[in-house]
Amino acid sequence: MPLTPLDIHNKEFSRRLRGYDEDQVNEFLDQIIKDYEAIIRENKELQNQVAASQDKLGHFSNIEETLSKTIIVAQEAADELRGNAKKEAQLIVKEAEKNADRIINDALSKSRKVALEVEELKKQATIYRARFRALIETQMELLTQDGWDSLDNREPRGIEA
Repeated sequence: MPLTPLDIHNKEFSRRLRGYDEDQVNEFLDQIIKDYEAIIRENKELQNQVAASQDKLGHFSNIEETLSKTIIVAQEAADELRGNAKKEAQLIVKEAEKNADRIINDALSKSRKVALEVEELKKQATIYRARFRALIETQMELLTQDGWDSLDNREPRGIEA
């Protein structure tokens, strides 16, 4: 067990002949007591500072560990978010491609339908023109027949002069 200032203060030495000067020894012991007390106080303060530093170190270690875990979680969340965004973008692109294909197919179908209708209308126009020409030619034949000339020379019936 280490010495305390009280142990030093209460220490008594036996007396001998031709021993040390008692006043000098007492003064020296008083100085030792003062220095020893100062060292003990300083040691206590340093121990308190070490304990406080260890507490702070523990606190900062906990903060560091928490921050590390938080960073890892944030990185994982960012990676997951990036992956989800990529998947969603791919789905959007596929959906857009499907819509584009559908629109193109609809347009092609309508274009074919219109082309068929145009062809049908051309055929009907050709038939109509042929029939109209035949009608006109028939009417022209009627007009050019000899029977019309005889009608022009006859007198009107029922009107007598």
